[in-house]
Amino acid sequence: MSFDYDLFVIGGGSGGVRAARLTAEDGFRVGLAEEYRMGGTCVIRGCVPKKLMVYASEYSSHFEDAAGYGWRLGKIAFDWDAFRAARDAEIDRLEGLYRANLARAGVEIFDARARLIDPHTVEVGGRKVTAKHILVATGGVPFVPEFPGSEHVITSNEVFHLPELPKRMLVVGGGYIACEFASIFNGLGVHVTQFYRGAQILRGFDDELRGHLAEEMQRRGVDLHVGTDVEFVRRQENGSLFVKSADGREWSFDVILYATGRRPNTAGLGLEAAGVETGRFGEIRVDDYGRSSVPSVFAVGDVTNRVNLTPVAIREAVAFVETVFRGNPTPADHELVPTAVFTQPELGTVGKTEEEARDERPVEVYLSAFRPMRNILAGRKERMLMKMIVCSETRQVMGVHLAGPAAAEMIQLAGVALGMGATKEDFDRTIAVHPTAAEELVLMKKPVRSW
Repeated sequence: MSFDYDLFVIGGGSGGVRAARLTAEDGFRVGLAEEYRMGGTCVIRGCVPKKLMVYASEYSSHFEDAAGYGWRLGKIAFDWDAFRAARDAEIDRLEGLYRANLARAGVEIFDARARLIDPHTVEVGGRKVTAKHILVATGGVPFVPEFPGSEHVITSNEVFHLPELPKRMLVVGGGYIACEFASIFNGLGVHVTQFYRGAQILRGFDDELRGHLAEEMQRRGVDLHVGTDVEFVRRQENGSLFVKSADGREWSFDVILYATGRRPNTAGLGLEAAGVETGRFGEIRVDDYGRSSVPSVFAVGDVTNRVNLTPVAIREAVAFVETVFRGNPTPADHELVPTAVFTQPELGTVGKTEEEARDERPVEVYLSAFRPMRNILAGRKERMLMKMIVCSETRQVMGVHLAGPAAAEMIQLAGVALGMGATKEDFDRTIAVHPTAAEELVLMKKPVRSW
């Protein structure tokens, strides 16, 4: 059977773009459809604009700390409009690069919504095209539970387009997106309240790290309330939002941001018509090679709801190309994925949490909590936390968890060490770089507890 394309990709995010470009560079006919903007969640309304906002929000604490180092600053003010214009210009530039790289590789781009008709046919922009292989890489979308007044809240999609900086903001959720935006807007001078219905923020992360972050976020000014949820929201005559929480308290905010999770973006894709099986939340069920229940249809990234991180989607896309177009069956590796949470302070983590590790093997826990040198003259009480989980039998390091300045930068290299099977003694015999915070990773000599 003759097809219009060897590969048709639905979704122009990081995973879809990488798969399309690599396949086209290998000489195959590739089409790609994206209904919104090229670059997907990460580039357009996720990692990149968020990190730029993180940078902007950090300057308030830098200005505070500068006085301890002899700097005398005048009146400090943040210009939301100026920052937003600069941030959006950078996003436009990156989107242009994505498009240019696809075009240079020979990918045909469709700026339209696409849906499956059958295992080899896609309807896009009012026409039907056929492909030997179809890759779904449509990512995820924010999830907001229904409750009285839920129409008045915004999500992480809309938060980048606020016309002005609010004075009072409620962030609902306890995952990394909620905690990051609570930290960002707090750093920009907004009075931030955060509700989370669970007992502690960042479920799934190391418990000690979670507790440390909660304390430090509150120390920096975030009004955090765990075990708390919204009962209803009502728009008031003055435009503010009246909130009644489940504990009976009453609140007033200018903006309410719901960051209560994301769901796979599969609605209206025609998956059922093509025979593609989906899971409870709409995720496409795939095997280790990204293949769905239909042999010609594959999926990568957040739409599969496995490890929902941009670098993982890219790695899955490369594995897909190796498997399908290069004759080198390659499963995507989801073990030992380093990750960062860009809160203030920021977190970096790789490997097993203490709770996970102690359920598998006998372990030793090494811990260091200290004030980084830069905080001393600044008079900042904030402490850094470094934690290492070691198997007491093999001496292999099972997990590293960091909270503090440059934690994200450090965890990338720790991920390399853990991926190579480094032992505690490998860390111990590494000479420290002094004076740095990172040197604590090779100076922790005695465990604080064993399991």
